Amino acid sequence: MTTTTMKPAEHAEKMDRIYKMQRHFYDVTRKYYLLGRDVLIERMALRPGMKVLEIGCGTARNLIALARKHPQIQFYGLDASREMLATAQAKIDAAKLTDRITLKFCLAEELDAKRTFDLDAPFDAMFFSYSLSMIPTWRESLDAAFRNLKPGEFVYSVDFWDQQEYPGIFRWALVKWLDLFHVKHRPELLEYMNDLKNRGVCSLDLSGLYGRYSYIASMRSKMV
Repeated sequence: MTTTTMKPAEHAEKMDRIYKMQRHFYDVTRKYYLLGRDVLIERMALRPGMKVLEIGCGTARNLIALARKHPQIQFYGLDASREMLATAQAKIDAAKLTDRITLKFCLAEELDAKRTFDLDAPFDAMFFSYSLSMIPTWRESLDAAFRNLKPGEFVYSVDFWDQQEYPGIFRWALVKWLDLFHVKHRPELLEYMNDLKNRGVCSLDLSGLYGRYSYIASMRSKMV
């Protein structure tokens, strides 16, 4: 069975198998190749009083950094791995940010602000940090993000680009390494973002980082 035909429960179980052990050293190892996460944290246009969601929050590394940077904002995170969420909650508790960061188990495409987080209004901002390249239902996940976002607000994403400015051997080695963690560079993902722009769902600002190693996409939802 391929990943794209997996049922939601099967995908969640797969994520738990992948991260059951990795969650304990995830942050130490990923800082060497998940480049641009801190750039995104600095660039996000956030305001006091916002409710901000990370889709695929992992160990809550980004959420903790953001909560410390923006003390007047409530943060939320969802993930498909209960194992990762256990580590994330422990880190949030240790950082004394339990009242500022709320976590839920949920698949990205099944996000619903009311059902998932018991919120009466959509989110004020959302972001994906190296998660769209892992989510097999990435189209549905982006669609769900915009359904649960207030008009005129942003969905952000930082993820792998094509590394065209790097030597071929580097690109080959990176692809082989990422395959171990079921991570894929998807040119069709950027094509879909452009399609959302062309359909008037959002605007799109795309910028490369570190010689097209990664990109940051800023997508502002259409005003009603």
